[in-house]
Amino acid sequence: MKRILFTFLAGAAILTSCNKDKVYPDIKQYDSEQIQNYINANGLKNAMQRDTTGGDTSGIYYQIIDQGHGKNIEYSDRLNMVYTIRTFDGKYVATDTILNHYSGYLGQFASLGLPKGLQSAIYNNLKNKGGSMRVLIPSRLAYGVNGTGSGSVENNSRIAGNQCLDYWVRIIDNQRGYDSVAIQNFATRNSINLSEYTRDISGLYYKISGLDTGDVVTKSAYVSLSYSLYNLNNALIQQSSYSDTYDALIKAVQESLLSTRNGQQVSLLIPTHLGYGDPAQLSNTGVVIIPAFSCLKYDYTITAVTNYAQE
Repeated sequence: MKRILFTFLAGAAILTSCNKDKVYPDIKQYDSEQIQNYINANGLKNAMQRDTTGGDTSGIYYQIIDQGHGKNIEYSDRLNMVYTIRTFDGKYVATDTILNHYSGYLGQFASLGLPKGLQSAIYNNLKNKGGSMRVLIPSRLAYGVNGTGSGSVENNSRIAGNQCLDYWVRIIDNQRGYDSVAIQNFATRNSINLSEYTRDISGLYYKISGLDTGDVVTKSAYVSLSYSLYNLNNALIQQSSYSDTYDALIKAVQESLLSTRNGQQVSLLIPTHLGYGDPAQLSNTGVVIIPAFSCLKYDYTITAVTNYAQE
């Protein structure tokens, strides 16, 4: 027994000695190595530059794609941001710019679950609204050792720990201009002939079909509608029916109803300010149903109209 114990202690001493002699990189060194390897592997050496703000300590690399022309971004500014994101290991990829929208204050990024490194890169490097950039964020300025999200990394449902991130971001300066381009691109992708629609000065596109013999809709109306709501991926978000007063409807439906009669069908292509505005629309459990500042396709049929006398 003594001989066996001595042998075990001697082996442990050797392993301890080996571990003491081995030098492990700290997290800054680890991130730096990962970013350099990623830059080299993806041919980014001539494209990316290092963020030297504050003495070149962050380890962030960035590429300005469009410097923008809007005012300088402050931490107190509310931003509408479109983004894509992928982890360096390629196991998490989110590149759908119809769904990847953020609306909120730059100074609240960290508290709302966005990387601190993204916040500082926008403030220090992008600087202007209307601009876009690509930024490589060290893991320690992203989601650290714990990562983020739920489910399995292998199923592309969460970001693993110690993952550096590759972001592309655009900060929108002219929301109505952005919406107009988004709607036109949607129409092109889905073979929608915009010449069949009427474009209002507000930016709303609407097309009315069906007989014009029913009761007209007025601002004092109580209406019943059946509808289908789509995002600009042409994915169905919601399909249902409801009845309500004219004043309770979203602005796009209000605006279009005044040109309709009971029984008609209406197709709408809706810019942000006539839909649900900048904030994301959430379910009762906190799941995003409609991303922030979303343009939408809204098709409805008027099934009943009751016009009340206005006082």
